[in-house]
This record gives sequence, structure tokens and C-alpha cells, in this order.
Amino acid sequence: MSVLWRAALSKQNGHEQLPIDMPLSRQIVWLFILALPIASVAWTVTHEEIFREPREYCVRHSRNSRTLLCRKFFYLFTCEYCFSHWVAAAVLLITRYKLLYSDWRGYLVSLLALVYVSNFYIGLFGHVKLEVRKNRAEIRAIEAQAEQVEGKKVA
Repeated sequence: MSVLWRAALSKQNGHEQLPIDMPLSRQIVWLFILALPIASVAWTVTHEEIFREPREYCVRHSRNSRTLLCRKFFYLFTCEYCFSHWVAAAVLLITRYKLLYSDWRGYLVSLLALVYVSNFYIGLFGHVKLEVRKNRAEIRAIEAQAEQVEGKKVA
């Protein structure tokens, strides 16, 4: 199957293609694996407590800086979607991962795909984290009601 896929890509749009080293199935596996650390770093920098002070600094500058360029630069560190582009670009520099094409287009396709998949992961994690917070709040409310009932029984 991957041989057929390579043959289809080899003359697409009149461009001669170099052979892709990795079968498509392995490229997809790498896509989903590489998106995990991208999502993790983007979420940690833009949401977690450990980066709260630098994030607040960036939020202030993204709102109060005089120039548009400066505001947009600092905004990049407060938005997980925006920041994930830069993390994905760094991962591509480190890994040299390409998707579908073996030239510069492979980097472009892989960058956009990595950002998409990593933001899917971020969305899932955000949803799970919200559910956990909701469950904790419900447990606290039930425990508070139980303590009130016990307090009335004792009195």
C-alpha cells in the first residue's frame, strides 16, 4: 500500500518527488506521538502554575505594550494554540520529521498536522481537567452537606 501511495505522490502537480523514507503508517504514528510533547509543553507554559509569573508578565505586555508587534509577540506565550505552532516548529527542527513529502512541503504539512493534533490533545486534556474540577466541587458540596447533617444530629 505504501508503494502505491509513494507512486501517487511522486508526480503530483507536475513536481518530481524524492522517495519518502518512512512508510505512511509510520509517519502517522510519529504524528500522533510527536504531538503529545507539543501539547504538553504548550499546555504547561500557557496554563500551569509553574509558569504563572512569566505568563502574567506576558499577559500584561500583550495588553499594554505600545506597538502591535510587541503586543502580538507577548500574546504568543499566553495562547496555547499560538504557542503550539512555535513548539511544533522546534520539534521539527530537532526531529527533522516530514509528512507525505520529502522536501520543504513535508515540513509545512507536518507543522500544520502537528499543531492540529496537539491542539486536539489539548482540548481533550482541558475537557478532562474541567470534569475533574467539577467532580471535586461536587464532592466538596456533598461533604459539606454531610458535615451539616452530622452537626445537627450531635446537637
